[in-house]
Amino acid sequence: MLKRMTLHDPPEQTVTKYRTGWISDLHLGSRASNAAAALEFLKANEFEKLYVVGDLIDIWKLRRSRYWPQGHTDVINQILYKAKKGTRVVFIPGNHDDFCRNFLGEFGNIVIRTNDIHETADGTRLVVMHGHEFDGVTRYAQWLAVIGDVGYSVLFTINRWFNHARSLFGLGYWSLSAYIKSKVKDAVNFVSDFEDSLVKYAADHDAKGVVCGHIHTPKISQIGSLDYYNCGDWVESGTALVEHHDGRIELVRWLDGAAKRTRKPLVLRQSDAA
Repeated sequence: MLKRMTLHDPPEQTVTKYRTGWISDLHLGSRASNAAAALEFLKANEFEKLYVVGDLIDIWKLRRSRYWPQGHTDVINQILYKAKKGTRVVFIPGNHDDFCRNFLGEFGNIVIRTNDIHETADGTRLVVMHGHEFDGVTRYAQWLAVIGDVGYSVLFTINRWFNHARSLFGLGYWSLSAYIKSKVKDAVNFVSDFEDSLVKYAADHDAKGVVCGHIHTPKISQIGSLDYYNCGDWVESGTALVEHHDGRIELVRWLDGAAKRTRKPLVLRQSDAA
């Protein structure tokens, strides 16, 4: 059965220790990256094992324009610092940083792999992968994926100015891209097909579920008898997955610095036994 999972904002000024953490799609090197929030999350939480599930660095953006502020270096340094202090860091390259696949192997406490099998504290086997392998556009027509990435950048810029205007009227953040993903039929079908493909891959590899990123849609769900986990991203959603020491997995939303936080958890899914 799927374990109890919540989406919640973290308590302020605390350091929480988890068994495992998963972050993906930071897109460092892009102006859209919310590196400040990602850095705060990494500093405020400790992990025995930390998965970086692809698209840590956005090489596609860096090839078009040079943008690398100090805050992006700070995120890299924080990950390296955690590895130095004993955290097992597993880096799984995505499509935006696929050049890292040329460096597969172990480097001290950092491992670079195309995918991995993670076993939770209660013995559940999960396949961990970025997920672009099941995106036909990025796999077979990368030129089209690059065009789509440019379009997404334009969409994000429009959305940023739109939300700036909303903030002047005291309104909260609203994601145009998330709205499109949830309302446009082709986008909904793509997300559904993506999820189905990944859980089937997990079943073929004798796993109970899959942890991925890529589509910037944070989610925990059960598809048939299998568990589906998507880390989300650090462009818009600011989310990560964490595993407690009893094997419970949660999807955590992290807000910028002094942004307003609510303590009340929002239950995404709960098994009958929970």
